[in-house]
Amino acid sequence: MIGMLRGRVLHKQPPHLLLDVNGVGYEVEAPMSTFYALPLGDETVTLHTHLAIRDDAHVLYGFTAESDRALFRALLKVSGVGGKMALAILSGMTADEFSLAVQAGDAAALTRLPGVGKKTAERLIVEMRDRLEKMGAPTGGVSVAAGGAPAGGHTPLDDALSALLALGYKLADAQRMTKGVDCEGLTTEEIIRAALQNTR
Repeated sequence: MIGMLRGRVLHKQPPHLLLDVNGVGYEVEAPMSTFYALPLGDETVTLHTHLAIRDDAHVLYGFTAESDRALFRALLKVSGVGGKMALAILSGMTADEFSLAVQAGDAAALTRLPGVGKKTAERLIVEMRDRLEKMGAPTGGVSVAAGGAPAGGHTPLDDALSALLALGYKLADAQRMTKGVDCEGLTTEEIIRAALQNTR
């Protein structure tokens, strides 16, 4: 099991990262919370990782915060939640926001996340409430949401749309969310952050 990687980011296109660790390039999938925390320059970054072994692939997920990895692993134990949906949840909400939504029974906030329908939201509330308490997550009541995404290209906006699609958002939703963002001078991650905030 690969539990941690430390190296330089060679390439990033959400939700994918290529991390150079002593000359070995690791392909890692990460939530937007990790992309927001990455250094802008050529600094070394440490990622807490989770390796998922499937019949068709080995997928490495990376997180700058251990708490995000812990929540990711807890989400994978929920029936019907896979790696893609867990990444989308962590991209559309912070771990604290998700915890508060679950503790408050706020299914409406959860259904605004891509791929999360009413039944899945209810299952998340029921199955995650006790797990979050054991993890020491905050309790309270707050409502949060997530954003959308379209096709691929080479501008930061095109890359942002591609990333949102990869996270599970529908093209129409992604285009609507990014339409209100003044993208001039913004990086891909900044556009995605602004688009996700538009749904709140």
